[in-house]
Amino acid sequence: MTTVVSDTGVGPLLRGWREQRRLSQLELALRADSSARHISFVETGRSRPSEDMVLRLAEHLEVPVRERNALLLAAGYAPRYTESPIDAPRLETLREGIERLLQGYEPYPALVVDGSYTVVAANRGIGLLLEGLPEHLLTPPLNTMRITLHPEGLAPRIRNLREWRGHLLAQMERQIGLARSESLRALYAEVAAYPLPPDADTDAGGTGAGASDEEPYPYFALPLRIEHDGRVLSFVSSISTFNTPLDVTVAELAIETFLPADPETVAYLRSLPPVSG
Repeated sequence: MTTVVSDTGVGPLLRGWREQRRLSQLELALRADSSARHISFVETGRSRPSEDMVLRLAEHLEVPVRERNALLLAAGYAPRYTESPIDAPRLETLREGIERLLQGYEPYPALVVDGSYTVVAANRGIGLLLEGLPEHLLTPPLNTMRITLHPEGLAPRIRNLREWRGHLLAQMERQIGLARSESLRALYAEVAAYPLPPDADTDAGGTGAGASDEEPYPYFALPLRIEHDGRVLSFVSSISTFNTPLDVTVAELAIETFLPADPETVAYLRSLPPVSG
């Protein structure tokens, strides 16, 4: 995901973000402690915003950190946020913390992805779900959307694929609305075009109209119901991001944890022998 700097100046960029967020100039001015007149002057190029104003407007427009650098550059200021490689020495503490978090969550699955859904780190619980997948899907860099929705990936194993696929595509659509990323759009077009497995219409054992569970559970969120070793495991997922990040790389990281959604899944995962090393 790269930062694209427009040669049209900061005004049109800010106007584009404001329109995307469906805010009037007055609404934005009230939120940013400014005036509609000043916002208008900034957007039309009649007034050059201060560095603080650019950052304040970006904050209230929920502009991603990467694009905030682009706004600053377009306004004639230096980028505020660094972009460190994930293996940079300055992120060593972050990497160690993530590793401890993922290991501490075992035997339940958990992983960390970047803004393009590339896997940065994962625990053994994730490895359990990926057993038996073809090598071409497991060759780094791993991409969670490809692995999940590819017809040779997890898709044939997911018992409520239509629902889970809809959830993932909607999640990507929301992210595309927040971050103007051509690579993310290309990934969305790719995975949305994957054909559904022939038996995806049956929703066997799923949570939709065709569900046939003998003992249904009152799920509190849409579960991922996935076959593994002759049984169906059920999880609900939670996604966490870092609060007020000051680095582009850190801002785009997301930690996804999978919580068992029924007692059988808990019992099975806890029955597995620990893996050494």
